[in-house]
Amino acid sequence: MIGPSLQASRGAHKRAVRGLHQRLDPGLTLTVLALVSLGLVMVASASIGVADAQLGQPFHYLLRQGIFVLMGGIVAWGMYCTPLELWERSGAVALLGIFLLLLLVLVPGVGHTVNGATRWISLGLFNLQVSEVVKLLVPIYLAGYLVRHGEQVRRSLAGFAKPLILMGLTTLLLLAQPDFGAAVVLLAVTLGMLFLAGARLWQFALLLSGVCALMGFAIVQTPYRMARLTGFLNPWTDPFDSGFQLTQSLIAIGSGSWFGVGLGGSVQKLFYLPEAHNDFLFAVLAEELGLAGVTVVALLFAVLVWRSFAIARAAELAGRAFGAYLAWGIGIWIGLQAFINMGVNMGILPTKGLTLPLMSYGGSSMLVTLAAMGLLARVHRETRASGAALHRGET
Repeated sequence: MIGPSLQASRGAHKRAVRGLHQRLDPGLTLTVLALVSLGLVMVASASIGVADAQLGQPFHYLLRQGIFVLMGGIVAWGMYCTPLELWERSGAVALLGIFLLLLLVLVPGVGHTVNGATRWISLGLFNLQVSEVVKLLVPIYLAGYLVRHGEQVRRSLAGFAKPLILMGLTTLLLLAQPDFGAAVVLLAVTLGMLFLAGARLWQFALLLSGVCALMGFAIVQTPYRMARLTGFLNPWTDPFDSGFQLTQSLIAIGSGSWFGVGLGGSVQKLFYLPEAHNDFLFAVLAEELGLAGVTVVALLFAVLVWRSFAIARAAELAGRAFGAYLAWGIGIWIGLQAFINMGVNMGILPTKGLTLPLMSYGGSSMLVTLAAMGLLARVHRETRASGAALHRGET
């Protein structure tokens, strides 16, 4: 027979587990921890040679990435502790922040230019990539707009068009940097959130056709984008110039075979593959960990998107529309950006300057993505809390 003290201990343990499950989604939490941990390992492996040669400090990028992860964890905790009601009321502030950041980075002397692109604002310790912050502000603004004007979006063309006009202006400012990859992601997030909000199918199809036409025009009118497109179609025609980065990425991925050459054993990261610890981290991972490692990473991102959508669905059923739209927007953003990054590394999509979320080196990306994870956790917490309150009211 189990003693009273043991029964009390087991009961307390079960209550603690239930309380933790109400506060944090286990699938989301474990997946984020796995991606961040694997990312730190791969950043160390991919950057050690370059950091040693350029800076004399083999673990320079790893240490900086570790600091970004710690800072991102603090930001995520802050987002988790902030009630969603506050974010829902801050739509005007979010919209102002979007345009202020995108205009500020274009001001001479303020924006920081790297390789011909002006996408960063120097903050001293690191350069803030404004498009990363905008990726979080856009879902926050759109979620609030869809809560306030959902009926107009579903019933009238004007309600459907208003957010698109604002997102069109955002896209133009992103193209002025230029940042074509971020523009594609944000347009896809906008379209996805409007579709999930119940926009009419003919409006959605018409708009999608228009967006594709405009993107095609933007590609044709800009020589460097056209070069990227043609280089993506057949990088081996110019493997030492326009196709150099992609051919080196394909060599790395092809060298990985089933189980890779072993952690730290990549050859392509040794001054052959540019941005090996950043945009092309996935190629180094594929070379060192092989198809097995690639499959694990793809599954982890699939789980992350699944949990985002599951949290969104639970919030919708609980009548928490803002949380539902916000979780859907974040899920679309992270899933699409991960797909594009992996697709670029494998040569199935044109080259774009998009990081692999939660894994690639970069302070702006890590801070903002972890902040988004904190928001997702907050949506889960408030949804479970409202469900528990409803259950207590019924009983």
